[in-house]
Amino acid sequence: MYDREDDSPVGSQSDSSSSCDEPLNLVTNNKGQTLNASSLSDDQLIALSVRELNRVLRGLTRDEIAKLKQRRRTLKNRGYAASCREKRLTQKEELEMERAILRDEVERLRQENDDVRKELHSLRGKYESLQEYSVGNPVTRMKVEVFKAERA
Repeated sequence: MYDREDDSPVGSQSDSSSSCDEPLNLVTNNKGQTLNASSLSDDQLIALSVRELNRVLRGLTRDEIAKLKQRRRTLKNRGYAASCREKRLTQKEELEMERAILRDEVERLRQENDDVRKELHSLRGKYESLQEYSVGNPVTRMKVEVFKAERA
């Protein structure tokens, strides 16, 4: 058995956001705005909670409900897609910056490696020169061997 004013079962509790005097498809949202299913803007439709949406849909035909829900789903998907695009672009920019930093680091390390190789080549040349000199000079050779023994 239904109460004639709000089509709810007799004895059921009504929500505090709707009163018996409101039409079936009007609801007051949490911001104090009265919403009508036919006059909902896209932003309002997206912002509605599921509970508020169900209150707005009360009294509408199945076809109207399906159309409104589909419109809401489409709008929400557009929002999600826009959010994903923005996130993807932001990540792309961050990765490009990181890539540039890493390229600079690789170039710096290559240069440092080249410098170390040049120094190593120079030190090998000095070592070979000293080896050649020590072969002809037995006293120097003995000093080198003593020096090596002291370091060990």
